[in-house]
Amino acid sequence: MRWIDLYHSKQTSAEEAVKVIKSGDTVYVHPGCCTPEYLVNAMVARKKELENVTVTHILTEGKAAYVQPGMEPHFRHRSLFSGANVRKAVNDGRADQTHMFLGEIERLWRTGRMTIDVALIQVSPPDEHGFCSFGVGVDTTMTAAHKAKVVIAMVNQKMPRVHGDCFIHVNKLTYVVEHTTPLLEMPQGTPDETSMKIGRLIADQVDDGSTLQMGIGSIPDAFLAALDGRHDMGIHTEMFSDGIIPLVDSGVINNSQKTLHPGKIVSAFTLGTKQIFDFCDDNPICEFHPCYYTNDPFIIAQNEKMVSINSALGVDLTGQVFADSLGFNFYSGFGGQVDFVRGASRSKGGMPFIAFPATAKGGTLSRIAPFPPQGTGITTTRGDVHWIVTEFGAVDLYGKSVRERTKLLISISAPQFRDELEKFGKEHKYI
Repeated sequence: MRWIDLYHSKQTSAEEAVKVIKSGDTVYVHPGCCTPEYLVNAMVARKKELENVTVTHILTEGKAAYVQPGMEPHFRHRSLFSGANVRKAVNDGRADQTHMFLGEIERLWRTGRMTIDVALIQVSPPDEHGFCSFGVGVDTTMTAAHKAKVVIAMVNQKMPRVHGDCFIHVNKLTYVVEHTTPLLEMPQGTPDETSMKIGRLIADQVDDGSTLQMGIGSIPDAFLAALDGRHDMGIHTEMFSDGIIPLVDSGVINNSQKTLHPGKIVSAFTLGTKQIFDFCDDNPICEFHPCYYTNDPFIIAQNEKMVSINSALGVDLTGQVFADSLGFNFYSGFGGQVDFVRGASRSKGGMPFIAFPATAKGGTLSRIAPFPPQGTGITTTRGDVHWIVTEFGAVDLYGKSVRERTKLLISISAPQFRDELEKFGKEHKYI
């Protein structure tokens, strides 16, 4: 059968396609800006017919109606990275948190440790050879789709067709649901003055010709803005946003000095607006790969002068970084922070940065803390940590003693908290 005939034979409505989901199944949802809300809503509409369905994914956009109060008999969410739409359900005990490095999540399905019964994905229309692109969200989804027993694909005319290791053939799809709608947008926010100060401090440490990874938030975009006038920057990252576009247009980012995939922006997904979706569409400079590749520390380290920039909720005086939880509440997940800290630290000339504002809650709370709040988990260990940056300075903790670390971290804390931190350090013989 020709692929086009096969494609048409698999076409159906969302309502019909999701009837394949049975009680007790595990359903994977394509995350980020690619979240197929149309399919998710059709699944949730069947709630009275379903019991004990596990819904799993990393950060999604949209309502995530399956975690709303009252859904417990029907759906149980297993979060691999929590966003705002599922965070309350996780902390209320109506959903489960699973802590995994982003680069290792796909190993769950590749090894059979976790099975996926149905994958809900969103893809571009097939090309002349019958291949659909995962578009701006290859992430963990390509592996999930290839390992799922059933694949329900929402084929969206507005999904960009991107380059790289990012395709699925029509013959791998179980059901095709054509639905054209704008992709969900996840703008990263306009950097404020504090973020701009932090971005400039990081940029001052970074050489021309470096390869960059940026995590989620306004600080990475502030850092990118501080690179204006620099030369020969490259990108190898798990995600990027709108902030790279002016630097590509001006030639600051040209990937010419990269030692792995020279000439290419390598990423697993984008989080942003229509501007970045349009930029990625059929753009040969962009090359998308699954997270098991982009986030493998051994792959990352092959980029010389690899620079990673990630945020955190805080750090204690010994250098323990907490980024995924605060107290007994889970905030997000490990994401790719540790993947890239370890990859950059093993890169020739590499530099891993953890950056955040010095205070929270309107300046009433120091993010540089004497110790992690009770119940708080550690994301990046004090053995992994290198550069810590706030608006008050940038310090390198790697190889430093506790006494040296305490003094350095106090020096970049907010001035109103320095006496308190120094007192704690002396009482506990850190300094």
